[in-house]
Amino acid sequence: MSTKVSALLLSAALLVPACKRHEQAAVKVDAAQLAAFAPLPAAMESPANPLTEAKTDLGRTLFYDTRLSHDQDLSCNSCHDLKAYGVDQRQFSVGTKHQLGGRNSQTVYNAAAQLAQFWDGRAPTVEEQAKGPILNPVEMAMPNSQAVIARLRAVPVYREAFRKAFPGQSDPITYDNVGLAIGAFERRLVTPSPWDRYLQGDTAALTPAEKQGFNTFIATGCQACHNGALMGGSMYEKIGVVRPWPDRTDIGRAAITHQASDTLVFKVPSLRNVERTAPYFHRGTAATLHEAVLLMAQHQLGRDLTEQQVSEIEAFLHALTGEVSAAYIAPRMQ
Repeated sequence: MSTKVSALLLSAALLVPACKRHEQAAVKVDAAQLAAFAPLPAAMESPANPLTEAKTDLGRTLFYDTRLSHDQDLSCNSCHDLKAYGVDQRQFSVGTKHQLGGRNSQTVYNAAAQLAQFWDGRAPTVEEQAKGPILNPVEMAMPNSQAVIARLRAVPVYREAFRKAFPGQSDPITYDNVGLAIGAFERRLVTPSPWDRYLQGDTAALTPAEKQGFNTFIATGCQACHNGALMGGSMYEKIGVVRPWPDRTDIGRAAITHQASDTLVFKVPSLRNVERTAPYFHRGTAATLHEAVLLMAQHQLGRDLTEQQVSEIEAFLHALTGEVSAAYIAPRMQ
């Protein structure tokens, strides 16, 4: 290679970082717009359920244990696969006897900080939510809580684990304690992401495309519902606020509250890890993130976004994909 060609290649190589630095500087984010958001906490604490290692260890084991299902073939992890960002990527999860549920399973990651659990908010906490599917005849189908406790008491490792997790209790293997243990485990299922680093002051944590996507996200009005540390999960909203939602099969919170005003009202989902948790919406009707962004803008905000705008928002949402702690979710005792 000639000296002249080598010099040209070297000059080109040196120019690339400079161009990237210029591009980084060219995309500005209004700092005032960041006030509506916050980084994730290290854990989602609850005074009603103090976190201890013994309790989270027990909760982890229960989360993976198929003995909590009638046919001993399903666990919490079956529908909320922790290695797949807490979902099973199905429109509807498969329960006992291959029955299908009627709503898309939401991720358990970062869920404990939401205002309530399930799409309709019928469980106030992850501790209460954890007890529901075990007894649901379509899901894990245990006949009653007594049957669950009988199974657990027959396992020597559980007798010791419950004693350590709930010291001082004369009979610690209870159904409420099952919920407390699983809930404690879920309260540490936190996924910090580049977005958190950016909010904490690392301005290089987001790429120029992600910064531009955030600007488009704000200009579109998405932050009205998707804000705070979870980018959602803090309010209920009617699906189809501006343009009617085509699928009215599921009436939402109205089935719980029996109020007509709650028809088609659902908990606003968190956007944390959203690129990894398809399909989308309560019925799992949107297969791709691109489609979900387009539909939300149309039906919730009355906006017909261009393909470029949708792609820009998608780029920002990628920055919300966090890190899963492989060590924390690894099963440890059986």
